[in-house]
Amino acid sequence: MRNMTRRMGFCAAGALALALGTSAMAADVEERTLTIKDHAFSPAEVRVKAHTKTKLIVTNQDAAAEEFESPSLNREKMIRPGQSATILLPPLKPGRYEFYGEFHPETARGAVIAE
Repeated sequence: MRNMTRRMGFCAAGALALALGTSAMAADVEERTLTIKDHAFSPAEVRVKAHTKTKLIVTNQDAAAEEFESPSLNREKMIRPGQSATILLPPLKPGRYEFYGEFHPETARGAVIAE
């Protein structure tokens, strides 16, 4: 019985540590939204904290698919009409990271700016 109580205590402590760790990790991720409309990204510039993970949620309000493309961020993601996609960005060094819509590169352009 004593070993069982001890094990339950360890399990409870482990669950608490896991919950606190998950909460701390969630606090270390910024979230930004980006919209595609009329074959353009809005806002055209997304500012994020340098050295912090970012979740970029991109919603396509156009009737045609678009692809978020960024060689400098090493990301490429197809976003279907009326759908949203999540693009996870690693902690970035301060700087400007260009992106564009592969299907409409002349109008769908933007940048992530890490400060």
